[in-house]
Amino acid sequence: MNKKQKRWRNRILVALAIFVVVFALEETGTLTTMFGTPGDVYASFALFLIPYLIAGYDVLHKAWRNIRRGQAFDEAFLMTVATVGAFAMVLFPETEPHMAEGAAVMLFYQVGELFQSYAVGQSRKSISAMMDIAPDYANIEQDGQLVEVDPDEVQVGDIIVVKPGERVPIDGVVTEGVSQLDTAALTGESVPRHVEPGADIISGCINMTGILHIRTTKPFGESTVSRILELVENASEKKARTENFITRFARVYTPIVTISAVVLAVVPPILGMGAWSDWILRGLTFLVVSCPCALVISVPLSFFGGIGGASKLGILVKGSNYLELLSKVDTVVFDKTGTLTNGTFNVVAIHPESGVDPDYVLSNAAYAEAFSDHPIAISIREAYAGEIDQARIADAHEESGHGVSARVDERVVMVGNDKLMAEHGIDWHECKLTGTILHVTVDGTYVGHIVIADVVKEDAEQTIRDLHAAGVAKCVMLTGDRRDVAEAVGKQLGLDEVHAQLLPADKVSAVERLLNLEHGDAKLAFVGDGINDAPVLMRADVGIAMGAMGSDAAIEAADVVLMDDKPSKISLAIRIARKTMRIVWQNIIFALAVKIGILVLAALGIANMWLAVFGDVGVAMIAILNAMRAMRVKGV
Repeated sequence: MNKKQKRWRNRILVALAIFVVVFALEETGTLTTMFGTPGDVYASFALFLIPYLIAGYDVLHKAWRNIRRGQAFDEAFLMTVATVGAFAMVLFPETEPHMAEGAAVMLFYQVGELFQSYAVGQSRKSISAMMDIAPDYANIEQDGQLVEVDPDEVQVGDIIVVKPGERVPIDGVVTEGVSQLDTAALTGESVPRHVEPGADIISGCINMTGILHIRTTKPFGESTVSRILELVENASEKKARTENFITRFARVYTPIVTISAVVLAVVPPILGMGAWSDWILRGLTFLVVSCPCALVISVPLSFFGGIGGASKLGILVKGSNYLELLSKVDTVVFDKTGTLTNGTFNVVAIHPESGVDPDYVLSNAAYAEAFSDHPIAISIREAYAGEIDQARIADAHEESGHGVSARVDERVVMVGNDKLMAEHGIDWHECKLTGTILHVTVDGTYVGHIVIADVVKEDAEQTIRDLHAAGVAKCVMLTGDRRDVAEAVGKQLGLDEVHAQLLPADKVSAVERLLNLEHGDAKLAFVGDGINDAPVLMRADVGIAMGAMGSDAAIEAADVVLMDDKPSKISLAIRIARKTMRIVWQNIIFALAVKIGILVLAALGIANMWLAVFGDVGVAMIAILNAMRAMRVKGV
């Protein structure tokens, strides 16, 4: 609890203690003995007024302030009218006193409000944990000394120093130092990440062991930490349809029940259907029960809890409207590269000719590709364990866009595709493996080929299984890659549809076609990470970006961001969304059912003020407790 909540709690406890003492004096007949009749009624009025004002003076002030502003119809107004009305029953001393009920309603209402404040505080903690990633300073080296500067002052390309225990303030590349990074606040991943010179590093992580020197690659305002904070701060502005409906419902509902309570209290006695005191009491009871706080509090709290719980796991949802849409997803469309696959080329096989050493094939290819910046060339050099002596290489150049050739130790080495082989009249043979096939020749003799492929992510196959198990009807992959490569990935992962060799515009058309196949409330989600995915992310009902290393454009266009690039988080996000919506509807149905039941009983004169207290505060507290379950995301 914060200081404000503790003062609030202490005030309620003092009021409650006084209330118990006064209630005991009234119930034991002490007030009647001391003041006689009807003096005991007036004494009860004065004594119960003390805990009532201690507990509820701020509610009375809020109601009065809102009435002056022309915004009377809210829960503070309902509580004020109902409780002041209960005390006003002293004007009918022949009736049973109701000051105790008036004080109790205010006391328990304040207990409910305090409980709500605490519940909101708890759900904000996970959001606050995200906000704690904001760095206060960055270290730069000046004249051999570390100087703390505002992160906004650091320029792109500057070298910053991050000591053990400090957060990385700005995205960059490690230039010096080896360490372990705690990425839990960003990704929910508890296993530390090893970094060394050359490693990309994102802001918000905690440096755990060694000192790191980092060359910044982005200004602070565009770094990962700034983007996350912006997403979190804006999330509460985007409300779900259900949440907006409840807000509109409360605005219409409150004046209606207030007028109904007045009619109930005034019209029957005018028509001679009973005593004024009886019908006024029914009207006041009706007012207490009618307070919509259970709905107004618990529905936003449920959404807030769902968003906060998801953020603990590295899933950032930009608003409760997207959480609601996510719960209805029955088609998930994936980009391939960087989403279902790692997006980096790797040597997956070396097939030498008979009598040729595989290392001979790889070393010649690595030397021939020594000066190329192409991702395929880089993957070959990374697969080759030895150092490349550039003095051994001469006359390296591209061959008609189909490969490369170079003179290595006075031998002509060519590396390329089947078209390169055909162009030089060299016999080669097909490979059964799916991927990019690079044929290698030395002095015109075919020595073998190397298979390079974009490796499927470890959890991709499990992701598709989990999505199908969660009730997603269709998992589709869209890619600009070759058809055979795409179909091999699709078969391996168990995808329902695969569409290959697509341009960015073709991806939008494919998503449009899939959207037209959706029925009823069913929604389509698209998952991507590249800048070319931004148009599709915006067109889908729900856009999901792989955020940790994804492009800024994709993250900006998306509605949900996965901070650790693990596709398995998609099914987790859908399960969290569905759990949240179940809790929302449980609260709506429960609160309305109980309230309608007690409202009918109040109108018939069966429900007393104590039952009204349960109908308002009790229902609200049960709904809040249920809403807090949305924050618990372990196992979902």
